[in-house]
Amino acid sequence: MQTLEKLEKFAQAGRVAFREDDVAPVAILVAPGGAAEVSFYGANVISWRPTGQPPALWLADSYRVVNPGSPTRGGIPVCWPWFGRLDDQSKPMHGCVRTEVWSLISAEVDAETTSATFALEETPSTLALWPHRFHLELKVTVGKTLSLALTTENTGDATFAITEALHTYFRIGEISKTLVTGFDCQPYFDKVTGTADCFQSGAIAFTGATDRVYHHHAGAAVINDEATGRRILISKEGSAASVVWNPWAEKCALLKDMSPDDWHRFVCVETANAGGDPIEVAPGERHTISATYTAALGSSEQA
Repeated sequence: MQTLEKLEKFAQAGRVAFREDDVAPVAILVAPGGAAEVSFYGANVISWRPTGQPPALWLADSYRVVNPGSPTRGGIPVCWPWFGRLDDQSKPMHGCVRTEVWSLISAEVDAETTSATFALEETPSTLALWPHRFHLELKVTVGKTLSLALTTENTGDATFAITEALHTYFRIGEISKTLVTGFDCQPYFDKVTGTADCFQSGAIAFTGATDRVYHHHAGAAVINDEATGRRILISKEGSAASVVWNPWAEKCALLKDMSPDDWHRFVCVETANAGGDPIEVAPGERHTISATYTAALGSSEQA
């Protein structure tokens, strides 16, 4: 793990700094348009505050992991090289990299943005779960927007297939007063009921547990948060699917790393390649999935 002393070479006054957390260092990125914090544990963006706005990401009170090996609840977890639960129930949900400590390899600033790039390669623990060599990079850029780009490089000698997601927890005022648009007429798999071949009609409204995989969604989405008057635009590239999730009261009460009423305050709109459409990466090849988030107050327009 990189120490704060070793990280000083990346620091830039007023723009890039570091602090120690319970499990791993945290990078603090500041730009004129906003600020973000990224934990080296899982390369998880744990905070994003656009200038003049309240925090735009939700993070559970339990996010400080006492026992390394447990994932962080909230922020933007990196789900890779698989999304969801595998048939082999002994393997962890959402892959094996969100509980690894990543390394910082670069930090850059210009007049408008501040960025940091984190990297991870195979470790004995990842190889035990997924027997492939790889090089992962996550570039986080904060400015007027927040952007993430996750690049997979196959450094082994055999093609591998991945599913993946940027599992973003957006902070909202109240889930029952939130609409998500951009999915009209899109097919989806309803994981709550186990029903395939559903079709979205109009905006997504939340009246109960919601867990939907929109397998053919490559476009933008918008979160309209009526309670706070904020609108968040999500645009993406290299992604053929989106996932929309909120556990609602009953499941939230069963999740040990959430408080019973946390479900009121977040919605996950996830940039993904998931389900029946894995990405194949040949030896020496690279694949990038990226998302950009734009937050604005005082608008209730629907996209």
